[in-house]
Amino acid sequence: MLQKPGVTASLAGHIVATRWEDIPPEVAHQARRSLVNFFAVTLAGCRSHPIEIALRSLLEFSGGRHVSVIGRTERIDALSAAFLNAAGANVDDFCDTHTATVIHPTAPVAGALFSYAGLRRVSGRDLLLAVILGNEVQARIGLAISPSHYNRGWHITSTCGVFGAATATGKLLGLNERQMVWALGIAASQSAGLCECLGTPAKSVSVGNAARNGLWSALLAEQGYDGPAEPLAGVQGFYHALAEQADLSRITGRWGDSWEIMATSYKPYPCGFVIHPVLDCVLDWRRDHPAADVTRVVVRGNPLLSVRADRPNVSTGREAQVSVQHAVAAALVKGQAGLDQFTDACVRDPEVLALRARVEVLRDERFSTVAASVDITIADGQVFRLEQSAARGSDANPLSDSDLEAKLRAAATLWDTHYDATPLIDAIWRVETSADVSKLVTLSVPQQLI
Repeated sequence: MLQKPGVTASLAGHIVATRWEDIPPEVAHQARRSLVNFFAVTLAGCRSHPIEIALRSLLEFSGGRHVSVIGRTERIDALSAAFLNAAGANVDDFCDTHTATVIHPTAPVAGALFSYAGLRRVSGRDLLLAVILGNEVQARIGLAISPSHYNRGWHITSTCGVFGAATATGKLLGLNERQMVWALGIAASQSAGLCECLGTPAKSVSVGNAARNGLWSALLAEQGYDGPAEPLAGVQGFYHALAEQADLSRITGRWGDSWEIMATSYKPYPCGFVIHPVLDCVLDWRRDHPAADVTRVVVRGNPLLSVRADRPNVSTGREAQVSVQHAVAAALVKGQAGLDQFTDACVRDPEVLALRARVEVLRDERFSTVAASVDITIADGQVFRLEQSAARGSDANPLSDSDLEAKLRAAATLWDTHYDATPLIDAIWRVETSADVSKLVTLSVPQQLI
């Protein structure tokens, strides 16, 4: 790939030039849906053990207590809040997914934006525009090197999410084109994250850093901290350093004709999205056959299912979130696939453990990443052949607005059964009328804890 000057400058020009008036109503609504889902998954994860550890560590070094963390009473410096918001959203593998790239887009973008909104007043309309643009940029940068980038082992949510966070924050800051190039360049130098960390809390560190570093990149650029003119396509830029033959047309081509946020999938189950079509099949079958004795399960899916989730020997709930064997066994034994089914206790359950050994995973390139088939054999020799062409929650089979509301309500009651999420939900749906979106963060904390 030869150097192509102006790729990053062209992208920056599109970011700076895009106005709220350019956003179609359905795209704005999808951004609100993404925020409902973001608060749901952040409330589910914000008090988990890994986030408690991260908060204790960051508080020791934090020089300020200026910004609230979503779902918590603690205040901390803005960069650390961005980290905690994004890591909390990602830690339970419950966050949204851009199907074509497997980027989890809202965690790094909204994590940074709500932290920034604790420093300077942000209107709801400006927030939604920033969410849409941050989503667009990270997806386009990722599309240019998908699927090879993710298949090489890069955690694409983190490596591309830092560009989304820098873009979104830079838009709120009103950066000009030159400053936006700097922000993207500073972000490029902080792009990192490895799929080897999947199944451990470490994978959420790079997601938290994507939000933190993206926010900081934009703030540095605002102050005149400059960077390279072509950080994406330069001779030693992002794509060359990764040894990728990038399709540079994906970065700015047909800008505004369609919006990548519309390809967002929202998870009904807290595990890797490639497992979801399998769970759809298994849970539907189990509801109709609650007492059947399962002796064998054969799963066929996209090769990515095998690459990411063929893990029969897991020992922790975090590992179980990327194990199709565990997900199938737990769903068959418990009849559910919620947060309780991806815990250390469920992993050690003798019945789940025994059934996990009977699950076989096969690669089949005929299936998309949101499709799969499952053959279930029971004790009398009957074989049930099941198939899901589009997983629940995928852009082809989306969750409804009320489904997303229910997800948020369920997540909120994990920590306080008396917490009423209605004011927060209502505020998200009306967010473009808000003059100060930091109020949403306040609403995410049960009043009795404040």
